[in-house]
Amino acid sequence: MRRRPGSIPPLLWASPVAKDTEKLIRQLSLISFLMANRRPVSALEIKQEVEGYSSMNEDAFARRFYADRAELESLGIHLQVQKPGEGFFEAELYALPPENYYLPSIQFTDEELAAMRTALVLLDGRFAYAEPLRLALQQVSWGRPSPLTGGDNAPVDVSVEASAGTGGRELSQRLSKIETAISRRKTIVFRYYTMQRDEVSDRKVNPYHLVFRGGQFYLIGYSHEREAVRVFRLSRIQGKVSYASKAEHDFPPPEDFDRRDYATRADWQMGEIQGRAQVFVRDRIAWLIERDFGKYGEMRPAKKSDGAPGKGSIFETDFASAQQLISWALAWRHNARILEPPELALEATERLQMLRERHEGEFKVAETVNRPLEPATQSGRSNGRSESVIRPERFARLVTLAGIFIDAARKDIRLNIADVTERLKITEEELREDVAVLNVVNFGGGTYVLYADVGDTEIEVDADTYGDSFARPARLLPLEAKALVAAIDLLGDHLPQASLRSAREKITGALGHDPSEEGLEIAPGSDDSEVVRTVNEAIAQGQVLELHYYKENEDTFSKRVVEPHRLQNGTEGWYVVCWDLNREAVRHFRLDRVKEATLTEDQVEPRLQLEEGTGAESWLERGEVEDAHVARVWVSPERARWVREDRTVAEELADDSLIVELPYAGVSWLIREILRGAGDLVVLEPDDARDAVAEAVAEQAEKVAA
Repeated sequence: MRRRPGSIPPLLWASPVAKDTEKLIRQLSLISFLMANRRPVSALEIKQEVEGYSSMNEDAFARRFYADRAELESLGIHLQVQKPGEGFFEAELYALPPENYYLPSIQFTDEELAAMRTALVLLDGRFAYAEPLRLALQQVSWGRPSPLTGGDNAPVDVSVEASAGTGGRELSQRLSKIETAISRRKTIVFRYYTMQRDEVSDRKVNPYHLVFRGGQFYLIGYSHEREAVRVFRLSRIQGKVSYASKAEHDFPPPEDFDRRDYATRADWQMGEIQGRAQVFVRDRIAWLIERDFGKYGEMRPAKKSDGAPGKGSIFETDFASAQQLISWALAWRHNARILEPPELALEATERLQMLRERHEGEFKVAETVNRPLEPATQSGRSNGRSESVIRPERFARLVTLAGIFIDAARKDIRLNIADVTERLKITEEELREDVAVLNVVNFGGGTYVLYADVGDTEIEVDADTYGDSFARPARLLPLEAKALVAAIDLLGDHLPQASLRSAREKITGALGHDPSEEGLEIAPGSDDSEVVRTVNEAIAQGQVLELHYYKENEDTFSKRVVEPHRLQNGTEGWYVVCWDLNREAVRHFRLDRVKEATLTEDQVEPRLQLEEGTGAESWLERGEVEDAHVARVWVSPERARWVREDRTVAEELADDSLIVELPYAGVSWLIREILRGAGDLVVLEPDDARDAVAEAVAEQAEKVAA
């Protein structure tokens, strides 16, 4: 039997409910009451009429009402307060103007909505903000055909888990807490594992900014212990993140902090800058260094006075970590060499010599004290990053669900339970819990917003006329806005639709600010936009491409004629999946290693191998191929703690060093990885791989000595 919205709520709520549920009902009812009255009301009226306040004494009401106002403000919903004039004793009056609640109308084109739908399809289940992104798209496409339905055949695929790293749901909750702390300027406290000192300590931090880079989230904030701005990796926070006080705000907005600075730093620049280096770069890769790393420093032609060992350029860059910069330079083999400062150049030479010595003759390791895991199968190896999905704030979900119900009541239609759960990505149990909450949200005076009757397969809805307050989309919550903008920034220019950029401009214009400037920011990757445009054009028009390609593992250039099929990203960047007409096989080319891409007049042909080969590309996600060889690699005690985060440990040794298993498809790739280790990685076996590394390192050391 159906209940009219104005009648008494179900007996379900006669029994006690969870505190979080009480708070949701109270806050939603407060919004409903203020929106329905359309005039300023006093605190006394709110206490008497709004669900959840009437049973409180004066002190309890004052505390709860203040806390609810602060929490709604953190969600982007600001109550208007009218203070009495000086000398008057009237109480403060409160109102919620429509512009403070409703999302400004955004006129998206069909192309922009399609592009955002493609973004969700690609990122759903792979993006830490996938569910807030889903709710945000519901809001911004209100009144239009849902952008969340229908298939998508965009020639793009996403392999990397853009997650919060290891730690699962617990880490996601930390991220959500930190997001709120940034928006409310609340000081937070937590226990943190410092990798350099190998110790756990209590930290008190004013959170300024969040950056997503290299598959991990980083918090940038003022450390009270260090009395300086520091960078914290979220996966190294242990236990609960808490507020340091109960104050509304703990610190003013930082005046001398450039948020965007930390998203545009190289790996060797994360931290306090120690100096400025000069790196010689040979001509054959100078174009690549300038395009992909030029933003981290300055490029200029090399001069005789620089002491350059050949023709090339000088890359000047600030550095915070000497080890990271040396690692980067050594990986380019003889094409890059650190020249200044002298102590940095000397350390690079010494590390190369140490690497050479450790691969000559027999290398003895300490006794094994533990085997934490049985040797992993190739399909089961961990790349050190596991998926974790942030659950959206339930408040946002309830507001969205209320809008869906009221729209159904207006149209006098029943909703299919399976459709609603799929649309919001929730379980039927969660849906029934949400409906139970919405059924008691009221405007005061016994008038309820709606009543939804959930049957076995369908939902029937009655709505009060005042329910129109929820018949328009609410303002995006900070988490939703960040999810929408972060998704666009994560995909960048790699979607074939050119509409994401204009959609982003409309979203930030409607919000009145850019969410990436107030919280999460996606660090930009390599600037391969020009190549991407050409590749997307070729895919769209079915044209054959000619690629001038640099294979860095082998330090060779080649001309490749290919039929491009789709773009796909992996652990090291974006790739174009092609049919190589010269090799007559499927090949993957990294876009940031394409020096030039040129359209030809030839048309592509349908390739069954490309259609069937999608499942074989899981190596892009894990960073290893299915039929890879496996090298046993020793890791020095100095680097062991870092390697634990990214590799599966096979053996722990008595001197705190490790042995890990490193899958590799070609020896040239393995050589670069060992060089990147800067002396802290040593191949133990197989013998042919160890010999190949020894030969390559000896050749490079001799060139440096010469």
